[in-house]
Amino acid sequence: MSSLNLVAGKTAVVLIDLQNGITGYPLVPHSSADVIARANRLTSELRAKGATVVYVRVSMTEILTMTVDAPVRDRNAPPPQAIASELVQELDRQPGDLVITKRQWGAFYGTELDQQLRRRDIQTIVIGGVATNFGVESTARDAFDRGYELVFVEDAMTTLSAEAHKFATEVIFPRMGRVRTTDVVLEASRA
Repeated sequence: MSSLNLVAGKTAVVLIDLQNGITGYPLVPHSSADVIARANRLTSELRAKGATVVYVRVSMTEILTMTVDAPVRDRNAPPPQAIASELVQELDRQPGDLVITKRQWGAFYGTELDQQLRRRDIQTIVIGGVATNFGVESTARDAFDRGYELVFVEDAMTTLSAEAHKFATEVIFPRMGRVRTTDVVLEASRA
């Protein structure tokens, strides 16, 4: 396992879909409350050291819908209410934090995320959120393709299936970056 040393000024904490319409699902292996609490620990400590904090939310009323075998939501269901797209109140958001709105799983396509990170000379992305194998993984794949170093905070992300979370964090993510816990990431930021 490679060592982890974070340079806060070149690091962004990117948190995916910690919003009303998503955190209410039954999530495993970590509860949404635990993920939000760990996200707040990460943002508080890393922001204080000079890291950029980015909250990504999906516009539930504008999300890309395609013809697929297993749709995420019923096409005949009434559209989600606007509050579903709002970030949860429990987040420790600060005025200097960025909020990116996406309309698909990944946070790069069709958004200003890459431009905002490059303007700040960000080289490393510390990533978490919901869902591990949907929004987090899609965003991470794009970040990897764009040359960002990735740190996956295993206990600050969660999904709908423990098996899917385990597969992503043990098989996919170690091939794109480093998988660590909140405590290990925070310890690395103190070094």
